[in-house]
Amino acid sequence: MSKTHDIVVISGAGPNGLLVACELALAGVRPVVIERLSAPGDEPKANGLVGQVVRLLDMRGLYRTFTGSDEPPKPMQEWIFSGMRVPFSGMSDNPMSLLPIQQPRLVRLLVERAHDLGVDVRWGHELTGVDAHRDGVTVTVSTADETYRLDATYLIGADGGRSTVRRLAGIDFPGHTSGTVARIAHVSLPDELRSATGGIDVPGFGSLRWGHNRLDTGGFIFAEVEPGRPMVGTIEFGQQPDDSAPMTLEELRDSVRRVLGVDLPLDAPVGDGPHALRRIAGQNTRQVDRYRVGNIFLVGDAAHVHSAMGGPGLNLGMQDAMNLGWKIAAAVRGEAPADLLDTYHSERYPVGERVMMQSMSQTALFGPGAEIGALRKLFQEILQLPGVGAHMAHLLAGSDVRYDTADGHPLSGRLVPDVTLGDGRRVAELLHRGRPVLLDLSGASVGAVVGDLADRVDVVVCETDGVGARAMLIRPDGYVAWAADTFGEADWDRLCTALRRWFGVTVATRPDAGRSSSTMGERIG
Repeated sequence: MSKTHDIVVISGAGPNGLLVACELALAGVRPVVIERLSAPGDEPKANGLVGQVVRLLDMRGLYRTFTGSDEPPKPMQEWIFSGMRVPFSGMSDNPMSLLPIQQPRLVRLLVERAHDLGVDVRWGHELTGVDAHRDGVTVTVSTADETYRLDATYLIGADGGRSTVRRLAGIDFPGHTSGTVARIAHVSLPDELRSATGGIDVPGFGSLRWGHNRLDTGGFIFAEVEPGRPMVGTIEFGQQPDDSAPMTLEELRDSVRRVLGVDLPLDAPVGDGPHALRRIAGQNTRQVDRYRVGNIFLVGDAAHVHSAMGGPGLNLGMQDAMNLGWKIAAAVRGEAPADLLDTYHSERYPVGERVMMQSMSQTALFGPGAEIGALRKLFQEILQLPGVGAHMAHLLAGSDVRYDTADGHPLSGRLVPDVTLGDGRRVAELLHRGRPVLLDLSGASVGAVVGDLADRVDVVVCETDGVGARAMLIRPDGYVAWAADTFGEADWDRLCTALRRWFGVTVATRPDAGRSSSTMGERIG
């Protein structure tokens, strides 16, 4: 049977699917989210958010919700690359922030936000069929009791690395599978093994620090994200285990013995679960050749998979969601320019390529052997050189790709700087409603010009010394679409182009040269 006509259907209620659903709802579109699981999962996965996504969540007020703190995100002084420390000290625009939050809690908080915004999340509903046609997409959904169809204008696949949407849409998923075997589990360890620096001291081997430890025989991971719940993991190269059999704690013990050369007295974890106990045989690094096919879009792991080393997964996927949400909403409302939806692929695909590159590089640098050890020593020397830390910070944060906004100002195509305005607000606070913002820092001359666009663009007139521009047009995802250091005739032309390109706003006439700014607003159509 057929049920209701829905504008947007999202397959997958993980962090990426829920975030894009919240973005749509914030813009007045009520999507339907279908999820095959009967309830939010509690399996331990990601342990935090790192990179530019932290700032994006702050732009929706979610950083405060997730942390309970009134303080804005703080840039980190260092991060890791293939287990090596990367220093970020001295950077003026450090994009690397950290939000420690485990994925199950992140999902629960996003479910609450989706509920508050009126999103229809259907647990225990699995997408089993996709029929794309000229008017949109019809999806087949199965539950324990029935099978039904949903007619949608748009379908968003946020259903993970084994995406059903991707497969049924016929989207290729090229890439590489490395010959690694990773194992990780929650365990219990004797207290006397813990070191004062947060790592462990292993009898017969020596000290191992918190995080990733690379050895000539493989990799060893130790992390205690939650007090009393240590995690131990290994990475081995060139093995071919029987991946059909569930992993056991004894298998992890054997792997630790091969990597360290000694036994580690680990035992089953204590306390309530769920506890991690998993194996990844063969690390996939893959990216779809198209993020969009007709009215079908892919976000997150459905579009790209890679090593979890360094934590790039949610940073990349949730930025996909923020990029796509406002564009789909504009299309639903009939306000999107003809090629707006195409910019989702053109903007996000290059960012995904960069993550694939750096992810595979981290895996290669973690490999066994004396040659790799020598290469790491050289790489660590290079990381200390001036400017290298800044390059790595933007690479790891996902901020090193500049979007093509067709505007030549240095700020255009970049995430807006988060400065404090003269009235005490931060720029991030202006974007809580998920609407475009024209930020006038010139004393009302620019804001007056577009004053009667208030139904489409929020105009904010303020002052600050922290931005080298007189005005900026900021997209809902926080990226600058237009900026100007002056406001002459050429700047007006560029603003009109940006308003038309990104928000479908057509300006009827251009103000005459020399006309006062107070009357320019009468020229907006």
